[in-house]
Amino acid sequence: MDKRPGDETVVDVAPSAQSAFASYAAPIVDQAIENAHAVRDDASPEALHKLRVSLRRLRSLWWAFEPLLEKGENTRQRALYKYLATAAGKTRDWDILIELIARKDGAANAMTASLDQVRDNAFATSRETLSNADVKHLLREALTTTSTELNTAHERLPLRKFAERRVAASERSLKKRMKRARAAKRSNYTAFHNVRKAGKKLRYLLEFFAPVLSGGHKRTVKRLKQIQKRFGALNDVVASEVLLRDNAALLSGAGAVAGNADDALQWLKKERKRRMRAAAAVLRKM
Repeated sequence: MDKRPGDETVVDVAPSAQSAFASYAAPIVDQAIENAHAVRDDASPEALHKLRVSLRRLRSLWWAFEPLLEKGENTRQRALYKYLATAAGKTRDWDILIELIARKDGAANAMTASLDQVRDNAFATSRETLSNADVKHLLREALTTTSTELNTAHERLPLRKFAERRVAASERSLKKRMKRARAAKRSNYTAFHNVRKAGKKLRYLLEFFAPVLSGGHKRTVKRLKQIQKRFGALNDVVASEVLLRDNAALLSGAGAVAGNADDALQWLKKERKRRMRAAAAVLRKM
């Protein structure tokens, strides 16, 4: 409060977390809707990737505001974002596998045409699922419902205090998962995967709340990007290995194709071990 002779009283009111929510959520909702529309006309891997990222960011934002929201409704909203991201992800997984196979061989092989066909079929299913879900309506409704709940709440929590609490909670979660992963066996991929998810969530929160957080977090974000890069590369191989093994029947029609699939599985297994070592090395440096 700053009083000056002859002037009216000027009150500097810090924003509350409840009132600030929509300013964080609305742009991401708009981006997700735009990305969902793009998928209808663009079958490229990049379009699907952008949609998945925007939905993951929404899920992390709703997690951040979880303490201020009715538990059941928040759980439903986050489940919605996961469902939509999974719909897009089923095709994205095939894209990653195709990219890895191309990197392995340096050129198309007898399996490429079969993989492309399966990928196209998966994309048709993803597109239909997203279209039937009416993404625009669902996301707009989620934004309105959550904003209304927050803005009608009697309690008001300063945004900076709230942001620092949620970032601290996310940091504790990441440290706990990193400790478990360091102690885990190399074959325990789940422990490494949990580190990746926790690191991604913390990075999103730091990006959301950066303007109101005290101190700089550039070094932390840089380390989190390292985690995402190494652990993301590991996840790509693990997911591709599972996808190829679970869909072996789709590639068993021709001997040459089946042989290439077996060869690819052996290569993916070796690549998984190599990338697991690389991920473990990052953990030791953290």
